[in-house]
Amino acid sequence: MKVAVMGYGTVGSGVVEVIESHSDVIPKRIGGNTLEVARILDLRDFPDDSHADLFTKDFNDILNDEEIKIVAETMGGVNPAFDFTMKLLKAGKSVVSSNKELVAQKGLELLRTAEENGVNYLFEASVGGGIPIIRPLTQCLAANNIEGIAGILNGTTNFILTMMIEKGMSFNEALRIAQEKGYAEKDPTADVEGHDACRKVCILASLAFGKHVYPSQVETEGITNITLEDVSYIASADGVIKLLGQIKYLSDDRIAAFVSPAVVYNGSQLASVKDVFNAILVRGDAVGDVCFYGPGAGKLPTASAVVADVMDCAKHTQRRKFFGWGAGAEDYVVDYKTNVKMPFYVRAKADCSEVTSKFSEVKFLSRKGQPSDEVAFITDVMTQKELEAKLGDMNVINTIKVTDY
Repeated sequence: MKVAVMGYGTVGSGVVEVIESHSDVIPKRIGGNTLEVARILDLRDFPDDSHADLFTKDFNDILNDEEIKIVAETMGGVNPAFDFTMKLLKAGKSVVSSNKELVAQKGLELLRTAEENGVNYLFEASVGGGIPIIRPLTQCLAANNIEGIAGILNGTTNFILTMMIEKGMSFNEALRIAQEKGYAEKDPTADVEGHDACRKVCILASLAFGKHVYPSQVETEGITNITLEDVSYIASADGVIKLLGQIKYLSDDRIAAFVSPAVVYNGSQLASVKDVFNAILVRGDAVGDVCFYGPGAGKLPTASAVVADVMDCAKHTQRRKFFGWGAGAEDYVVDYKTNVKMPFYVRAKADCSEVTSKFSEVKFLSRKGQPSDEVAFITDVMTQKELEAKLGDMNVINTIKVTDY
């Protein structure tokens, strides 16, 4: 069966490598069919690549080739990936994708188009890289009512926070190391401001609860305000800071979804996830908590998930997989600040008496070199709006959510 790859970057080149290096086992797992990479679309030239004769800069070479039945889209971004994918689906070709931005923004339209044309649109690699999560969420956990999801969904920010926690590096120093190692882009905004994690939250929420969630509906906060002082205070509470994407079921027509730094206590499975690794914890009413852990990015881990989707499409050429979600609504994702209760970490220029006059129950924290006019504490359970009202005109330096996962 002929396959095309659109985008020959890190993931796309990995897809070609995995298909070719596993040519002996793939047919055994898809009913005897072989996979052949027939075309590679990229605007760049690769004259020294061993696949030079497969390259094209013309999308129509893939669209009009009737022998190509499956296309792996690893281009990234919404355009032209959306336009290309729509045309492929309408032409009766199945498409698999690692493109989280495209799925988060346009997944509903693409899934509907795939259904209308009797083909498949799959995207296991769009969340968690090589970590299996899409299939487990939609198949293995299908008998559960999902109560919530919390995930470390971005390896770059997890690496930075690990360096801050374990090496005592400042945010800027840890970011520089991440860039030197190739974990962070020259412009790291999408990672450190939480946008990458937000897109993955949208996909997970859409799958878990059946209605499309758009990035604009998910309030997102990054890690740029986290300091070593915060790390030290939270260590005294036997916790660490992680950038978490969180989704909470409230009712059949209301969920909360947000991305932010969070205090995770060391008893949690999420607390031990270090460096560039990702982890996604799913809470079901029957199964309880299950955690999916592994490399959240990288050439071969992500490519393995893409190729698994290609193989799935090869096994389902005569029928569609029942897979996807329905339309969302403007009021479907509610304001978590007024609807979700949790404890909070607070650091402020104040004294203990000022804190106890505003809060009935707090746990005071300490750190080495703590100034006499600085206080840090963890509050009782409340909404963020209630927290803001209690803090009033207190000189707050930072606040961080405390998770119950």
